[in-house]
Amino acid sequence: MLQFRASIVLKELIQTSPKRLLSDIIRHKKTLPNAYCFSAANNGRISKLNIVHYGRCFIQPLAGRRFLCTKTEGAIEPTETAKKDETVQEAAADKKAGILPSLEDLLFYSIAEGQERIPAHKFITALKATGLRTGDPRLKECMDMLKVTLKSTSDGVMLDRHLFKKCVQSNIVLLTQAFRKKFVIPDFQSFASHIDTLYEKGRNLSGGLVADYIPQLAKFSPDLWAVSLCTVDGQRHTVGDTKVPFCLQSCVKPLKYAISVHDHGTEYVHRFIGKEPSGLRFNKLFLDEDDKPHNPMVNAGAIVCTSLIKQLAGNAEKFDYVMNFLKKMAGNEYVGFSNATFQSERESGDRNFAIGYYLKEKKCFPDGTDMTAVLDLYFQLCSIEVTCESASVMAATLANGGFCPITGERVLSPEAVRDTLSLMHSCGMYDFSGQFAFHVGLPAKSGVSGGILLVVPNVMGIMCWSPPLDKLGNSVRGIQFCTDLVSLFNFHNYDNLRHFAKKLDPRREGGDQRHTFGPMDYESLQKELALKDTMWTKVSPTECNEDSSTTVVYRMETVGDGN
Repeated sequence: MLQFRASIVLKELIQTSPKRLLSDIIRHKKTLPNAYCFSAANNGRISKLNIVHYGRCFIQPLAGRRFLCTKTEGAIEPTETAKKDETVQEAAADKKAGILPSLEDLLFYSIAEGQERIPAHKFITALKATGLRTGDPRLKECMDMLKVTLKSTSDGVMLDRHLFKKCVQSNIVLLTQAFRKKFVIPDFQSFASHIDTLYEKGRNLSGGLVADYIPQLAKFSPDLWAVSLCTVDGQRHTVGDTKVPFCLQSCVKPLKYAISVHDHGTEYVHRFIGKEPSGLRFNKLFLDEDDKPHNPMVNAGAIVCTSLIKQLAGNAEKFDYVMNFLKKMAGNEYVGFSNATFQSERESGDRNFAIGYYLKEKKCFPDGTDMTAVLDLYFQLCSIEVTCESASVMAATLANGGFCPITGERVLSPEAVRDTLSLMHSCGMYDFSGQFAFHVGLPAKSGVSGGILLVVPNVMGIMCWSPPLDKLGNSVRGIQFCTDLVSLFNFHNYDNLRHFAKKLDPRREGGDQRHTFGPMDYESLQKELALKDTMWTKVSPTECNEDSSTTVVYRMETVGDGN
């Protein structure tokens, strides 16, 4: 039974920064020797590695190197009992795994770079470079086992191959995809560096005023500025004041609309609310020709949308229902409530009360609706608190078709996500919606607290937050960041990904189009690692002038390639 362990070739395949596929390496004769020769002892370990290079044989020292494969053929030599037991265990694992490589071993070798042990912090540093966090819920088993394992080691720092495998085996598929750069943003560190540059540019902006018509909002410093992003694969990056809680305000409007469509469907929701941009200020007492609010992103539409949430329940149950929904969207990260802001909203909400009574007069609510209770809930939902970090996960859930990227849980239906993003694109930025759709070309929603919830469909969600607002009620720094982002990267909905060469595409690595593999299990990842278009064939050992009783030579060839 032939068991691939690791090699220069496979190591290059799984390295953190691979430049070429294995199939590409094969085609370059100067890069890959013609064949690898192995002198095998009875214990299945390689005693000598010979490389046949254009018909010439030379010996490579084995110190500091990992082995390409083992083959239990040839003479039998005595070994120590401990080594025998280890070999038996490995052979059993090999038999179970077949001829394909162990993902855990490949991951260890790619990080260890020839060393027998690695410090735990080296693994953590390499993990963070992929964009994953140690606190990612999907890596909980790995991180918990790492803590337990380090306590059992003599120095509490170093991990050998067996301890490493023990730590990562529960999450090996996710980790392998991360280290092989199969996430939506392959070169995540480079991308994060660009985000930091855009952030610094925004920080130097001045102008705009902090909203003061709600007294609690006026208390925020105009110097606060934060950007957080979360990709559909759960890669995270934050910069600035990203842990400071702030209220969602109007950024909650697309979220509660999504909940309504998820619960009732598009047709029912739009019996009460239109789909068109109003062309008017967000708080105008104005309805469309059918006596319906123009869309759910203006105050009138958001108030009616609030009345559709769990219609037969009381406000306490409705509020808990929305909070639990938002927590699922945020991957159970911070979602809170500011009672002070709620009280402030209610005390200064005369315009919204006027809109509410106007809607009641025009019979815009479902039958039996208590308008004052709806307004109370409306103010409460505007007062829900998030941080930039948790809100970016909410946006990423919208970008990911309703699945939360860091938990994998289905939160919203595809229909709800599609409709929400459509209305965010056309109506989400107050009276600046047309300009934003033209210049940025992405679904977004702003709020008077200074937040901008931005969605790059199928790629990532972003939350920008800075309290100073322009005359239209949008964050000055947030608008600049979104504009600069699309100027640098081809994220605009109508950028041509094939021919618009002036912009960067972070979804590509080394100029190659990212290949989407979709969900992969352990077995399919092993097959993908082994590359189905290559195979190992036995060739004559005489090419290496070695004793044929102990030498087995394998040559890597491309299937169907006569060269």
